[in-house]
Amino acid sequence: MAQIKIYGLATSLNPIKAALAETIHNCMVEHFQLPANKRFQRFFPMAADDWLMPADRSSNYLIIEISCFAGRSIGAKKALIQGLFFEIAKVHGIQAQDVEITLIETPAHNWGIRGVAGDDLQLRYPVEI
Repeated sequence: MAQIKIYGLATSLNPIKAALAETIHNCMVEHFQLPANKRFQRFFPMAADDWLMPADRSSNYLIIEISCFAGRSIGAKKALIQGLFFEIAKVHGIQAQDVEITLIETPAHNWGIRGVAGDDLQLRYPVEI
């Protein structure tokens, strides 16, 4: 399970939302082995006066937060992070300097999904990779 929030300046984020959603999803499928039909993404396009950022970032600056079940290896998490940096630069021309990624892991029992605690779900994909 993974839920993703993508924050960015509205004027930069809105034109690439659909393509960025694909890029992020493809990385999640490849590196976290999520099924292709599992996509939980929310976009937060920010007004310029609500988007305060360091002076050394461009208008393309993105923050990507990924909330997920705990259990993936350090290697899998690093592969996802590197894959996201690489693919976002390759596909969208947004350099690593303008991308920040946070993985927020919580035990499955801290999630409530489809009426049950997350650790009672019968997932069709691995979490411990």
